Amino acid sequence: MKIGFCEVAHALWQAAWAAMDTVRRVSSSSKTPGRGDPIVWIDCEMTGLDLHGDALIEIAVIVTDSELHTLDAGLDLVIAPPDGVVEQMNEVVRTMHTTSGLLEELPNGISLADAQAQTLDYIKQFVPDPGKAPLAGNSVGTDKAFLERDMPELTGHLHYRIIDVSSIKELARRWYPRAYFNSPKKDGGHRALADIAESIDELRYYRAVLFPEDSKLPDSKSAQRAAALIASSPTLPSPADPDAQAST
Repeated sequence: MKIGFCEVAHALWQAAWAAMDTVRRVSSSSKTPGRGDPIVWIDCEMTGLDLHGDALIEIAVIVTDSELHTLDAGLDLVIAPPDGVVEQMNEVVRTMHTTSGLLEELPNGISLADAQAQTLDYIKQFVPDPGKAPLAGNSVGTDKAFLERDMPELTGHLHYRIIDVSSIKELARRWYPRAYFNSPKKDGGHRALADIAESIDELRYYRAVLFPEDSKLPDSKSAQRAAALIASSPTLPSPADPDAQAST
């Protein structure tokens, strides 16, 4: 029996996760990572970005707690595309999915319905109540658009808010270029599970370099002064503000 890249990659990830989890438990035995306020990380692979003609062909999910500790090794599913969709892929996408090994696994993929059911069942192990956990990832709005089209029950279980690591990356590029240019290199190879694991690591990095520890955070009074300063000079002044009217 031929073993696909997906199965091998997932097995390696499970082994690595188990090892990391053991180290984490030993090093933080006095403080076990909590499962409160979970985050659902999802990455999808598609045959393209056209919502009207392209298809979902892989979905992976990892659930973390609010501290970005993984709660499990994750789930990775290959989805069989509709007839004719693969033939319509452009050469760039075809080469990408051929190199990653995903293309050859598609004939053995499961249906969209089964993928949605398995993914939702998996998420509910950690997020049983609907509307509690946000969707997270890189440029995750694209993934969400395909999920809303093909897996509405799944997106309906998640909170409407999202955590997009790409937004933090874009702000770092503008405000903290040293942090941006020294960020960890990514090599997920356009496979969903590896890509979403790298997204988690990317946010872990930006949290470490851009979000200070509690001891370095401003106190409540400092935060209130900052809020008052912003309120005194808003981006769009109120039309009722005499100073704003005088300046127009």
